[in-house]
Amino acid sequence: MAMMLQRKVLRRTFGEGKAILNFNSNPVLSPCTSFSTVTSAAATPFHNAPRQLPPFDYQPKPYNGPSADQILEKRKKFLGPSLFYYYQKPLNIVEGKMQYLYDENGRRYLDAFAGIVTVSCGHCHPEVLNAITEQNKLLQHATTIYLHHAIADFAEALASKMPGNLKVVYFVNSGSEANELAMLMARLYSGNLGMISLRNAYHGGSSSTIGLTALNTWKYPIPEGEIHHVINPDPFRGVFGSDATRYAKDVQDHIEYGTSGKVAGFIAETIQGVGGAVELAPGYLKQVYDIVRKAGGVCIADEVQTGFGRTGSHYWGFETQGVIPDIVTMAKGIGNGLPLGAVVTTPEIANVMAQKIQFNTFGGNPVCSAGGLAVLRVIDKEKRQAHCADVGSHLIGRLRSLQDKHDIIGDVRGRGLMVGVELVTDRKEKTPAKAKTAILFENMRELGVLLGKGGLHGNVFRIKPPMCFTKDDADYLVDALDYAMSKL
Repeated sequence: MAMMLQRKVLRRTFGEGKAILNFNSNPVLSPCTSFSTVTSAAATPFHNAPRQLPPFDYQPKPYNGPSADQILEKRKKFLGPSLFYYYQKPLNIVEGKMQYLYDENGRRYLDAFAGIVTVSCGHCHPEVLNAITEQNKLLQHATTIYLHHAIADFAEALASKMPGNLKVVYFVNSGSEANELAMLMARLYSGNLGMISLRNAYHGGSSSTIGLTALNTWKYPIPEGEIHHVINPDPFRGVFGSDATRYAKDVQDHIEYGTSGKVAGFIAETIQGVGGAVELAPGYLKQVYDIVRKAGGVCIADEVQTGFGRTGSHYWGFETQGVIPDIVTMAKGIGNGLPLGAVVTTPEIANVMAQKIQFNTFGGNPVCSAGGLAVLRVIDKEKRQAHCADVGSHLIGRLRSLQDKHDIIGDVRGRGLMVGVELVTDRKEKTPAKAKTAILFENMRELGVLLGKGGLHGNVFRIKPPMCFTKDDADYLVDALDYAMSKL
């Protein structure tokens, strides 16, 4: 009875008519926590709560499907136990529109994670939906053994976005598959086996790409092959700060002391996604690309999360480092939610794949190709790259002002709408604030904001919303975060 009373007192109707700061889902508060402890921890005062979500002219359809509890029970019974979900009480998301998501009760949430950086144009963008629907009516699947204009049109449009001689496109179904194909190309073209990746990187979860990934939370104890992870050029936590030359020397040292002097290739994200929105030290890739090429290797840019204008300043993340890779991999935002990925390379490297039959059953199927081409057109038509630059600058500026106010914010980093906020208990020691991050994560959900989490210790908020995210959305997110932090 006492706990029921607590919950009634601690819940307050706000914005979309739902509770905020629901301590029944707080990971550090047990059923034995006293009312006075809860109150002093975070429950009062409420008078400074942020305003409601920005107005949005859309009415979700009534939902009559199974409840969250029913779905969770079925997931546990029929799906693999390795699947995880966000929040102590997982959300049943039933509808999405642009930068917003709706749960089974019709409550609206600001999606600041875009289906793990996948929804680029916006949930159910009408032009993307129309392209998919119209193609579905005509032909869903045929494979590349027959001709179809959709895959050719899409490849032409994608190649037009690439610099240099990156003009040959291979379509696949995911980022992991794209990186696996890129690694195969590098080894075949160079005639070498050794791959170099960065610590803190994430390049996929397949049995091959798991070796490129360098976060223990994502790695199974299986043979990784000829893969070495060099020191991460992380300006915030890295041993050499922002000194790109010293980090690059570690790559040179590895080649000189840990290999025959020859390597197959080097792969890196320009802004590490799963690793916590870590942007590489300025000038790092230019030095490393030169070192790797002298050792006979090819340079691979993983653009699965940073591509298609998300960084604002450039269409591709690698352009922020002033380099042109030999191979570029992409997925996620390329399809706005479709299972679509791609590898783009030079004709010279592509030629090595002709030694044998290289085939992908679903890669570039008519429906995904039509949808992918629509995504490229929407990004251009709606000037989403410039939009990301403008809104991202506003968001990062506001977050840095928040950093001045709350000591828990150790670092604010990123570009455009690919932003990370790292939380620490001690700014000098940079101790990860794991427990408080978990509390804030739950409370932001109660305030109607869905964030991502990243970094080895899960102490980085990943803010990577659909690219239609507005300044009003950014203001609400920062205001909600300020409010939640003030209640810790």
